[in-house]
Amino acid sequence: MGECCNGGGGGGGGGGVSMSVRPPALFSPGAMVDRRFLKHVFDNVHGNISLDPLSLKFIDTEQFQRLRDLKQLGAVHTRFEHSLGVYWLAGEAVRCLQTYQGLELDIDHFDMQTVKLAGLLHDIGHGPFSHLFEREFLPRVLPGSEWSHEQMSAQLVDYIVDEHHIEIDPNSLRKVKEMITASSKTALARSSKEKQFLYDIVANGRNGIDVDNRFDYIIRDCRACGLGCNFQFQRLLEAMRVIDNEICYPAKEYLTIHKLFATRADLHRTVYTHAKVKAIELMLVDALLAADGYLKISSFTLDPAQFWKLDDTILKTIETADKKQLKESRDIIRRIRRRDLYQFCNEYAVPKDKLEYFKDVTSQDIVCSQKANGIELKEEDIVVSNVRIDLTRGKDNPLESINFFKDYDSEKKFTISDDRISHLLPASCQDKIVRVYAKKPELVEAISEAFENFQLKIYGVKTQVHETPEKKRHRK
Repeated sequence: MGECCNGGGGGGGGGGVSMSVRPPALFSPGAMVDRRFLKHVFDNVHGNISLDPLSLKFIDTEQFQRLRDLKQLGAVHTRFEHSLGVYWLAGEAVRCLQTYQGLELDIDHFDMQTVKLAGLLHDIGHGPFSHLFEREFLPRVLPGSEWSHEQMSAQLVDYIVDEHHIEIDPNSLRKVKEMITASSKTALARSSKEKQFLYDIVANGRNGIDVDNRFDYIIRDCRACGLGCNFQFQRLLEAMRVIDNEICYPAKEYLTIHKLFATRADLHRTVYTHAKVKAIELMLVDALLAADGYLKISSFTLDPAQFWKLDDTILKTIETADKKQLKESRDIIRRIRRRDLYQFCNEYAVPKDKLEYFKDVTSQDIVCSQKANGIELKEEDIVVSNVRIDLTRGKDNPLESINFFKDYDSEKKFTISDDRISHLLPASCQDKIVRVYAKKPELVEAISEAFENFQLKIYGVKTQVHETPEKKRHRK
């Protein structure tokens, strides 16, 4: 975000809306927004974004401003920037539908405001380092937990409304929370069967095409990483159409949609799951686990009033503390700062014919594959990362879950099966990569050999693409 958005809305220096004229009611279904009460911020991806009075009420809270200190490991933007981007894209999506089908679908200002607000608030429930906290840390410290950031986002929406006395229509508040959780396992029951297509805009549980992870996140990180964005999201927004209460796309755009999923997979392969990024991620998880007994980090997930105080600065808290209970965690963080990372030994891609019945490789598997060479490996010496990269639907082609239409004269929707798409597209939609790391540099050679032995034992051949460099093998 540019400097003009510091404070999000009025919180950074503008002080919010300060006018002598009384602003209109924050939410009324048929109301139009007076431009005098809009605030404009500049986003380096989408340009100027207009923030309406109700959204500003949420932005100008300490709970939302917390998003400035939250990132996804491997990403270069904060959740704050991303949330404003999704807010804008959600509004653009509804605007396009309103322009072409507004009367037919009965889209009104109430719908526009609700979807935009869901886009704005969809990520406020993320923990430190986003998905790392939810998918790597919590399962280790709270086995069997059903906690999700979508569920916490919904709880925080209620907390913010109560804490800051925000006037909002109860029906809108309920729908905002339903839209936030729409694609999660903990999705809230929908209060209405009308306008179901609106739930597909922010978090699409039907086919994965939404303005959150598929549009804003991809565009933002592609630009920042210099990868280039080779799909046209504006084209899809302008072309989409609602048929039978579902957002559908012109059949001629199926390659554009495939590029969307392929670009996402490319980002995961080259950025989010890069070997060095994963090494840091594995170390951060170990640091948080080591600190949890003293700081009770995991207990923050039980109460939104406490959870919002947790962000990426937890690392600095641990690093600068002198408590002996945090020594192990502090040492790991200092290793990260000094780039003394867990050493990447090698990796292999699981053979295509073994994907379906693949079972995660563990440190124990590697230890059991070592040969007597004077060094006795222990499970705590080794970290195994089982990386999954797909096009959002596992082994299935995501195009098969999307409904298309022939042209704008047609009222019929249909899916496109694998045998009807371009033969230049990949035959497989999923990769599984097994990576092994050594926590101590002097163990790289022994762990690399054990890893090779494991591959020979399981597959009969070494499936890794390259040998571990001799320089790394003998590093002390």
